This record gives sequence, structure tokens and C-alpha cells, in this order.
Amino acid sequence: MAADELVEVIGADGGVQRVVTRAEIRRSRLRHRCTFVVVRSSDGGVLVHRRSDDKDLWPGRWDICAGGVAVAGEKWEAAALRELREEVGVEATPGELEYLGEFDYADDDVVELARVWSIEHDGPYTFTDGEVVEARTVSLAGLTSMMAEMPFVPDSEALVLPLLLGNRGRDAADWSGA
Repeated sequence: MAADELVEVIGADGGVQRVVTRAEIRRSRLRHRCTFVVVRSSDGGVLVHRRSDDKDLWPGRWDICAGGVAVAGEKWEAAALRELREEVGVEATPGELEYLGEFDYADDDVVELARVWSIEHDGPYTFTDGEVVEARTVSLAGLTSMMAEMPFVPDSEALVLPLLLGNRGRDAADWSGA
């Protein structure tokens, strides 16, 4: 069960302070590692998905990344690849991921040390673990319209959307999908 997964509490220096359950991470709002993978189609679209209503955080909201909490002892890239496989059914190798950076995120719900990657993949996508209930590939213009109308998870919106729009050193034309 996800609540029983062991997760590392991360200090300000990036080091592991201790290991607790995922439930404790959520309950006490402890800083932990998480991964984000933007799935881009060859025509520049972005795969977005709606989270299950059973998720422990932000249920039913849309997301622009496959990703999640890294379990204790799990290497960053391994966590990203696992989440990509679990959430959207994409089997990938480390060489297929493009590293985009490491970022801190905090709000009233979470405190995260996040690493972000991108991968180009045109599907097919499968949603077998129950975490994702709906998905579609949209252009950046379509994504902007969707975000104005539907609730999205705040961490990937804050950390990844600026990367997609070119606000963190990335050329938006690379992912225009227009």
C-alpha cells in the first residue's frame, strides 16, 4: 500500500535525515524527493492526464507530468523511469530521458525536492495501475486553455509549466506543438 512505502526525509543540504512512511510524509508535510517526467509527442504535444480520485494528494486533478515520490534508497533516474512506467505505461531507458533540472517546491500540502526530465514518446500509453483515469496529448496552446478551465496539480504547474513555456532557459519553440 502506498501509505506504507518508506520515503526519505530530505534536509536543506539535500541529505537524508531519516526514513519514514509516505503517510508520515503527507501527515507532517516533510520535505522529500519526487520526480517529474514531461511526455512530449514528436509533433510537440504534451501528454496530460487526470489523476484518480483515490490518490492521496490532489485527487481528480489534471497533471502535465508522470511522476511521484521516490522511495527510500531509490536513485533519481530509477524513480523517474518507474513512475513513467507505472503511470503511463512507457518503458524507457535512462538515455531516453532529457534532464531539465532540480527544483524546490512547497505549498500548504507538500514540501518537495524535485528533479524534472522530459521524454519524447508517441505512445501507445497504458494506464493499468489505477493512478490515471483519463489522458490526452495537447498542444501548448491547448494546455494553456485546459489549465484555465480545469484544476491541475500545483507542483508540476509551478515547476514544469515554466519549462514548457520557455521561462527557465528552455526554448518554447522546441515544444510549441502549435
